[in-house]
Amino acid sequence: MAIEDNGNVHGDVTIPLLEEGKNIGDEENVYTDEETSGKASLWMVYLSTFVAVCGSFAFGSCAGYSSPTQTAITKDLSLTLAEYSVFGSILTFGAMIGATTSGPIANFIGRKGAMRTATGFSVAGWLAIYFAKGALSLDIGRLATGYGMGVFSYVVPVFIAEIAPKNLRGALTTANQLMICCAVSVAFIIGTVLTWRTLALTGLIPCAILLFGLFFISESPRWLAKIGHEKEFEAALQDLRGKGAEISEEAAEIRDYIETLERLPKAKMLDLFQRRYFRSVIMGVGLMVFQQFGGINGICFYLSNIFESAGVSPSIATITYAIIQVPITALNTTVIDKAGRKPLLLVSSTGLVLACILSGTSFYLKDHNLAPSSVPILAVTGILMYIGSFSAGMGAVPWVVMSEIFPINIKGIAGSLATLVNWFGAWAVSYTFNFLMSWSYYGTFIIYAAINAVAIVFVITVVPETKGKTLEQIQAAINA
Repeated sequence: MAIEDNGNVHGDVTIPLLEEGKNIGDEENVYTDEETSGKASLWMVYLSTFVAVCGSFAFGSCAGYSSPTQTAITKDLSLTLAEYSVFGSILTFGAMIGATTSGPIANFIGRKGAMRTATGFSVAGWLAIYFAKGALSLDIGRLATGYGMGVFSYVVPVFIAEIAPKNLRGALTTANQLMICCAVSVAFIIGTVLTWRTLALTGLIPCAILLFGLFFISESPRWLAKIGHEKEFEAALQDLRGKGAEISEEAAEIRDYIETLERLPKAKMLDLFQRRYFRSVIMGVGLMVFQQFGGINGICFYLSNIFESAGVSPSIATITYAIIQVPITALNTTVIDKAGRKPLLLVSSTGLVLACILSGTSFYLKDHNLAPSSVPILAVTGILMYIGSFSAGMGAVPWVVMSEIFPINIKGIAGSLATLVNWFGAWAVSYTFNFLMSWSYYGTFIIYAAINAVAIVFVITVVPETKGKTLEQIQAAINA
């Protein structure tokens, strides 16, 4: 898958934590992991993360709904292919609207308020789909669930990043992508045995858990500090770190950083392109561009067609998607805080390049009637490698990095921009994929291979390692 105050600095505004040996880029001078990550004190962090990723599951339920229901909906409501195509694709337009408004909403009514808003739209959308008698009701419901997706895609990783201790932030934020993958796989599988109306009702389950769970978790301490709710800020931070935990140093660091940012004027979209923030904006938007334009949505949306064109049974597609994506994404959550963000991005991008070359080679051989027995093997190997490589890094890590790199005064508007770019890319790739494939099957994969190769260069030259650092450390280093 994204208002606050600007980077137009009047005079020399320096960050207090950079003075007198309190450099926020120096890990030795900040609170220790032991103070923030004792197992006994983390139950609220884990509970809050679980509640938040119910929004991610709701996101995945929307994304996975249209594929297994196409035949049944088209038949029951007498829809044309064009009408069903509108139903499927309007989801991304709703998500783009949600992405555009997600930052301002999360800044105005808080991270929990934004999740409630997204849940409300999702519930209304699923009910509209369930009771639909024609194309219009379907489309309105799909647009509403898409809006909820767009808000969830920004606010869930941001909320998790803001509540998690630094040594667990990567793993917990990656749980966002894991739950999306699980929900898509669940929708694909149970969609084969449930009616399309019943499948729509299952989308209400994560929404209900999220709404109920929000009553029992704290708001983001960083957001509370930003809006000046000092008592609530300290109480929330204490709840998240444990009743006996020492939070004074972490609280002071957050306060000092936010006080510095509050001296800056209110942020506008054009302010993102000032030199002070330009690097973080390029980084966040660039990762979203490469995540989407590397071909993921085209390949996953039309997986059955790709397999069928290569001479492989289409029924393998859904099973393959579920079996490969979920465990690799789950493994990702266990290594991201040890291996780091940058190595995972590089390994993932390299795997995507090789996978696209393998898939492209299979279709080149088929088009030129060369080694026909090798075509299905190369195609299956390439697609499996593609899905596995994407799940290993490019699927989750850009969202983790996006949640870490933007200072809180521009986080809303910058995050909205990055999320909007992500959803535009999702629409563009899924819309153009069939046109590209009709032009050239192997040419399409070579184009995606080239884009993923450029992503490797981008990660090497632009993206820093952020593991093991506080959000304030990361943002000060990038936006100095």
